[in-house]
Amino acid sequence: MKKRVVLALGHRALGTTLPEQKAAIARTAKCIADLIEEGYKVAITHSNAPQVGMIHTAMNEFAKAHPEYTACPMSVCSAMSQGYIGYDLQNGIREELLNRGIYRTVSTILTQVIVDPYDEAFYTPTKVLGRYMNAQEANEERRKGNYVIEEAGKGFRRVVSAPNPVKIVELDAVNALLDADQIVIAAGGGGIPVMEQDNHLKGASAVIEKDLAAGKLAEGVDADMLIILTNVEQVCINMGQENEQPLGEITVEQAKAYMEEGHFGIYNMYPKFRAAVEFIEQREGRCAYITSFDKVKDALKGKTGTVIK
Repeated sequence: MKKRVVLALGHRALGTTLPEQKAAIARTAKCIADLIEEGYKVAITHSNAPQVGMIHTAMNEFAKAHPEYTACPMSVCSAMSQGYIGYDLQNGIREELLNRGIYRTVSTILTQVIVDPYDEAFYTPTKVLGRYMNAQEANEERRKGNYVIEEAGKGFRRVVSAPNPVKIVELDAVNALLDADQIVIAAGGGGIPVMEQDNHLKGASAVIEKDLAAGKLAEGVDADMLIILTNVEQVCINMGQENEQPLGEITVEQAKAYMEEGHFGIYNMYPKFRAAVEFIEQREGRCAYITSFDKVKDALKGKTGTVIK
């Protein structure tokens, strides 16, 4: 049976602007096609921080210039980012596969992820996004119940919560596509954050940490491997010190120890390690790789990367 892999694409694999995104995806598609040629069933998730910030800024600037239109909620901005990143990704992957004589349908699933309305993260927002505002605009945001912070000399910006992912709503659809040996892009940007109210799903003013959503997706599809692509070939501990050390193959216990010792930034490597550990602990035989998108083949051969088993 083919092994199932969830591949989490970081910022470097996507770029920031529209032209950067198309160029980056052309390179990233080769890495994904390599995995498919090796016989893996692949589900892909991705970051969206620059894209969702751009969408949020554009939509709210539009509403500001045209009072008859309402401002765009964060959940809708997240959905838009999934759509346009998925559009480029699925076309880039399809083209690369066809160039290799491989036909697979590549589909993007608009993915909602349920969060707990009582998650502590809602009381301590941490994710800064969107345009800079003046003091008057910042006060208007506060009156709406939104959080803002001031950046010295620049102005004020929105700050939103990052709750934990609880459940992927469209998981059955993802599994159906993987069972049919198709390629699926899902839970982009951590998923569209929603709260469950009986049968109604209400968009949340939040963003979900995309690495944690990738781990939740990997659990939900019963993946054998979670591959998290970032901007470094190997993760290091004691960064910037004389005893800086790259991590090769480590155990879950070692990964937990490094996390507790504070080696990884809470908004950088820590979520990646947390997602990897939680995924691996759900079933025996699983592993997780953290490496750069251009080193995936070498990492799978044991030549580089950080692997947790």
